[in-house]
Amino acid sequence: MAVADHSIDPRILKSARAEFVKHGFEKSSLKAICDGAGVTTGALYKRYKGKEELFCAVVEQTVADLYAEAKRRGNLDPASMTDEQLIRAWEMEGSDMMWWFQYLYERREDFYLLLACSEGTRYSNFQHDWVALLTKATSAFLEQAKSRGLCRNDIQPEELHILLSAFWTTIYEPFIHHFTWEQMENHCRIVCRLFHWHDALGFLQRKEPSL
Repeated sequence: MAVADHSIDPRILKSARAEFVKHGFEKSSLKAICDGAGVTTGALYKRYKGKEELFCAVVEQTVADLYAEAKRRGNLDPASMTDEQLIRAWEMEGSDMMWWFQYLYERREDFYLLLACSEGTRYSNFQHDWVALLTKATSAFLEQAKSRGLCRNDIQPEELHILLSAFWTTIYEPFIHHFTWEQMENHCRIVCRLFHWHDALGFLQRKEPSL
């Protein structure tokens, strides 16, 4: 029985990524992808049913990474957190934001594909779906803070979704515009100054204990 030749798979994915980045999903050509990989269309169709399945294969690992990170952060139990921990969860701490930018920058081509090149695929609504996922996870932290009287209690899930959409747009845009890492670092610092969640959500200001 013949053994399947997987040596051409990386070439197909590399060529497909380059084609999708350059032209977007809808305008990309399977023929151009095959030519770039040095394979026949028959070889490609043995591995992928069509262009959408190929696009999904290109971004598959990045999507898995993003959702795994969202799950890891969302699995924290807000009920087990102290008041101080809940308050700190809403701090725009520079190192954590820089971590996010670095994490995404390491996956910048695929992240760009999801943000700007996925029209016509199952990921065409990625920007909204990603914020919706994070809104669901973040709402639990906000509800816990509200139940303890740590912040204003009139922020509804719809409002939180709008605020998080605005926040994540400031993260999406530099990837859409192909910022360099130096530009990303500077942008991250600006975003940290722009979004002050404690003020927006009315968190109590904790005073240092008197000596």
